Amino acid sequence: MNSEAQITEPKQTKVSFRTQPTRIVRRFLSFHKNPVIIIFLSALIGILAGLLCTYFDIAISWVLDGRKDFVASQGGVGFITVIGVVISSSLLACFGFYLVHRFAPEASGSGIPEIEGALDDVRPVRWWRVIPVKFFGGIGTIGAGMVLGREGPSVQMGGSVGKMIYDIFRVKDKEGQHTLVASGAAAGLAAAFNAPLAGIMFVVEEMRPQFRYNLVSIKAVMIAAIMATITCRVLRGQDAMITVPIYDAAPLSSLILFLLLGMIFGIIGVAFNRMVVITMDAFALFHRNEQKRFLQLGALLGAFFGLMLMLLPKLTGEGVNLIPLATHGSFSLSVLFLLFFARLATTLACFSSGAPGGVFAPMLALGTLFGTCFGTICADLFPQMHLDPGMFAIAGMGALFAATVRAPVTGILLVMELTHNYDLILPLLITTLGATMAAQALGGKPIYSQLLARTLAKQKAQQAQVEADKVDAQMQQSQPPAGN
Repeated sequence: MNSEAQITEPKQTKVSFRTQPTRIVRRFLSFHKNPVIIIFLSALIGILAGLLCTYFDIAISWVLDGRKDFVASQGGVGFITVIGVVISSSLLACFGFYLVHRFAPEASGSGIPEIEGALDDVRPVRWWRVIPVKFFGGIGTIGAGMVLGREGPSVQMGGSVGKMIYDIFRVKDKEGQHTLVASGAAAGLAAAFNAPLAGIMFVVEEMRPQFRYNLVSIKAVMIAAIMATITCRVLRGQDAMITVPIYDAAPLSSLILFLLLGMIFGIIGVAFNRMVVITMDAFALFHRNEQKRFLQLGALLGAFFGLMLMLLPKLTGEGVNLIPLATHGSFSLSVLFLLFFARLATTLACFSSGAPGGVFAPMLALGTLFGTCFGTICADLFPQMHLDPGMFAIAGMGALFAATVRAPVTGILLVMELTHNYDLILPLLITTLGATMAAQALGGKPIYSQLLARTLAKQKAQQAQVEADKVDAQMQQSQPPAGN
């Protein structure tokens, strides 16, 4: 035998340059329970949701600006202009209603209850149909001038992006799915309002019954909201979404007035939530889920708001443009009251119709209008306090949100990020607290919880009807033919 040990080198295997990155990615993702993977995917979700929701906002603005250019090219309001706007708005709204009814009924309304149901494992997320229907349907209905917000669709599209990434990368961890959907929802709201803190807090506070708290999920939600906001600001800039005066701190003697305003908003919020459900039931009785009637409803609403765009434009759209006007004192007290009640009616009509669109922005406008009314009255009654009605307008934005959604901290952060009025944090805290306590005392429930419960009840009734039809069919088959 040879005394020298024979050394054999291991056999080299050829690895293709193209397959090596794929293997590395697969090996990296195979450890799907590793928190690093969830964090990495949440950042990706934030970027994708930020792109999707920002371009959604850009597309809606393009439609609205195109209509203004058309009116300007025709020399202002005239017969031909009115007819063109009415027809185009009717077609845009009808298009949005058709997409929802034909392809994705779960994309109707804001979509936030659907994401809450998904986090609670009681509603599926069919992202392949929800994302395109919500995107193009929302452009149609919001672009038609209907009183709808962009944030509800953004939250649902963001949550759907989270589920899409979960499916594409085949993450098998159920907790991972929950975290990624929640991260997408936070990213959607952050991109819609350019407000990362509000996006994070909305998921943590409003979706608290469904959201599963742990260090990984909180980090993932924060990272997704940050990446979505960065993406939004790269495309849209870093300015505040709503340009209003920056107010000094409110006098301490006026804080009791902010508490009173909050309690009034608590009553309004409970009434608003109940009116939403009542109006939804009325519309459901009208169209009976028949496509023809549903499209007729959309066409009529689109035509009406197209006409309003020409005659009374302040009653149309999400209403964000009204907030600076109200805070600058552009409206008299009587006009403020008229605008508040008129927009309350149009908000209920649009949001309850089943159109793809949210209610955040319309509620902010309503809160601003009523808050300015209250502030104007207080300024006249207590001149020694030197009150500015605009401070009550800012507080009213957060108060109505807190009363309806029952998320006071989210409302406070949202208002501060939208307006940059950080010195009004104390009046905001007092007003939102008063609104939440009053709504609770009246037995009101959060709007999205009510809508989710309504959807689940409807789903249960449909399932029961299907089972009953099956039993009837089986009984008919088991009966002997007539004449035997």
